[in-house]
Amino acid sequence: MDITPSTPSKRVVLHTLGCRLNFSETGSIAQGFMDRGYEIVDLGEPADLVFLNTCTVTDGADSTCRNLIRKAQTSAPEAKIVVAGCYAQMEAEKIKQMTGVDLILGTSEKYRVFDYLDQGDDSESEEEVQVRIDKSNEFWGAATTLADSHTRAFLKIQDGCNYVCSFCIIPFARGRSRTLPIRDVIAQAQTLTSQGFKEVVLTGVNVGEYESTSGEKLSQLCQELAGLDGLSRLRLSSVEPNTITRELLETLKNSGKYMDHFHIPLQSGSDKILKLMRRKYDSAFYREVLAMVKEYFPKASIGADIIAGFPDETEEDYLATFNLLRESAVTHFHVFPFSKRQNTTAAKMSGQVAAATKKKRVRDLIMLGEAKLDELSHSLVGERVDVLFESQKDGVWEGYCPQFVKVKVHSELDLANQIRPVQLMSWKGKSLEGFVL
Repeated sequence: MDITPSTPSKRVVLHTLGCRLNFSETGSIAQGFMDRGYEIVDLGEPADLVFLNTCTVTDGADSTCRNLIRKAQTSAPEAKIVVAGCYAQMEAEKIKQMTGVDLILGTSEKYRVFDYLDQGDDSESEEEVQVRIDKSNEFWGAATTLADSHTRAFLKIQDGCNYVCSFCIIPFARGRSRTLPIRDVIAQAQTLTSQGFKEVVLTGVNVGEYESTSGEKLSQLCQELAGLDGLSRLRLSSVEPNTITRELLETLKNSGKYMDHFHIPLQSGSDKILKLMRRKYDSAFYREVLAMVKEYFPKASIGADIIAGFPDETEEDYLATFNLLRESAVTHFHVFPFSKRQNTTAAKMSGQVAAATKKKRVRDLIMLGEAKLDELSHSLVGERVDVLFESQKDGVWEGYCPQFVKVKVHSELDLANQIRPVQLMSWKGKSLEGFVL
């Protein structure tokens, strides 16, 4: 295929919803568009093509996807619109009815977007909307590229999930668990560091279940990555509590490169609800995992996903969640109201919680999360931390410290993609502020 850039270049909008895994996948696709001579522009600007990489984890995510499709059609009425990813996989027929959509690609087919676009250009078919949502157990690697303009690089090492949590639609959308061999992960990480990325975030649907075809586990992968020259910082995306082991924590600690932040989904602090959710742990085990993490990383901040208003969640069940979070080391709350997902067991359960009750519980948990993050951030004031700077506006540079709290400094220096020590002086409610040492 001739990929010589045309003159003038075509313009493409790339917009991503959902998890870090989606962002890593969009990064690889973005590079493909650049290689073919496209200029990447923001949603709302005139464009020849709009590529939406979607999410379907909640009703809210579905609604956001539909709104983005409408916005794309309004802002670029002449553009070809491609809707791809998890929402496309699960709701292709609904999307097909929306004005302006030209191509619908599922979670595997989105990587073949260029083949389908080429077919569309040459085809005399009168079909208004192409739908390609075939399921596949093939692993498609993905990573942040220079086309993303990101400082932290997201590197996909795993996809799909073998768990059968009663509320989750992701296994239906992405299929069974599969992984990238360690040699390929290392090769991609080397490419990222050679491009100047100093921090790599390992992503996947269920990263903790990483196991290569030769039986190598996540701890072995992290040990290999730690030896890479040029890699300064390493993070993991969400890791299920039942997959966190002492071996993994010891490897991360000994690497000297792992940041003081973990994301460990909780979902509920009620053992009754955890059982109904088909989670692989109870509340006591979750507490033990948090204690083990803090044993190896005393300064670590911890994020957690929480579902409020799961079927049959009583006030007592909700308070068990609230109190566990209040008493624990969790500092970054990701709270969602329970959302009925098509084909899941939980959607068919009796005892559905009233919307008003879910809304109140979500609000109260968010307020608790804000208080916990505020407490953590105040404790960091006066500390010296290393910050990877990402962007600046009006002379104020922003980046993140190891605990994944935003830090701002006033500086006339060019701090882009630099890791610099910062003396933290205050917490302003949204970010820490300090000065570069």
